[in-house]
Formats: sequence, C-alpha cells, structure tokens
Amino acid sequence: MKNMNAVVKLLVLPVLFAVFTGCSSEPTQVESNLGIKGAPDWVNKGSNILSTKDGRLFHGVGSASQMGDMALQKGTADDRARAEVARVFSSFMDVVSNDYMASAKTGDTGANEESVTRQIKNTTRVNLAGARIIGSWRDPKSNTIWSIAELDMTHVKTTMAGVTDMNVDLKRYIETSADNIFDRMGAKEKK
Repeated sequence: MKNMNAVVKLLVLPVLFAVFTGCSSEPTQVESNLGIKGAPDWVNKGSNILSTKDGRLFHGVGSASQMGDMALQKGTADDRARAEVARVFSSFMDVVSNDYMASAKTGDTGANEESVTRQIKNTTRVNLAGARIIGSWRDPKSNTIWSIAELDMTHVKTTMAGVTDMNVDLKRYIETSADNIFDRMGAKEKK
C-alpha cells in the first residue's frame, strides 16, 4: 500500500504541475490565435490534440527563424514540431499512467511505480517514431518557417498492440481507456 501511495504521488505531481501551469498562461491555450495574417489555421492555433473525421490526432507545431540555409531552417522547424508532438503525447501518457495507477489495486496488477514509469517512457519513445510532418508554411514577411507534425491515435494503439514486454494489465488498460482519456483531454482543451 505504501508503494501504491508513493506511485500515485509521484505521478500526480507532474500532472498537477502541468495542469496548473497550463491553465495559468494564455499562450498555451489551444484557442489562442497568433494573429499571423495569411497563415494556415494550424500555425495560429498551435500544438494540440483534436478529433476529426480522420481520427484522434496529436499535433505539434514548430517554427524556425531565418538562418541563411533553407534546408537547415526547414529541418529545425520540423524537429521542433516533432518535439511539440512529444510534449503533447507525453502529457497524454502522464494522464494515462496516473489514471491507471489510481485504478490499480495493490497485488492485482503486478505493477510497481518503476516498471509502469519505465513502460510508459518506452511506449512514448516507440510511438513518437510514428510522428510525421504533414505540412510546412513560410511567412513571406519574416521568412519564418512553420511545420506541423502529427501522430495518430490509431498508430499509437497499433504500436502498443505489438509491444510484448508490457505489463498485461497496463496494456489492457491503455487499449480500453486511451480513447476516453483522449476525448476527455480534448474536451478540456476546447474550453
């Protein structure tokens, strides 16, 4: 029981920090608008999670100022967009982990804080390899390049289904609860 309490405290603190810091500053709100005239909507809205007719998606938006080398600038914007997907997806996985540990009963799952944390981190790393750049835009006034990266929940679930060294109960929890957690997080971002 002591281990479970320690696990819950360990997982709750980063989530609470993210929630409080995310709610306290306006630039992190999805509904914000950078106000760049002529920019695609995704540039002005920024990184987020969203449900569309194409599925449940993690979007990361990154930019790079003019560098003198267009390929380097584009690569930098792409890398920053992927890093944003990583940040958004990591927040999602923190909530999944927190919810799982809160629902787990000592002894029933065979999970401990170290193994769950390690499995969540490994799963995050594996899934982020599936993030792809789906668009770029160059601001003609500033020559800043913006890139958007996307990670699809379908890819996440397919990848997780293939993971063989994950705790069975954690894997089942993710399979059955990931969509609900995603929808709950998406609803919070829309507010």
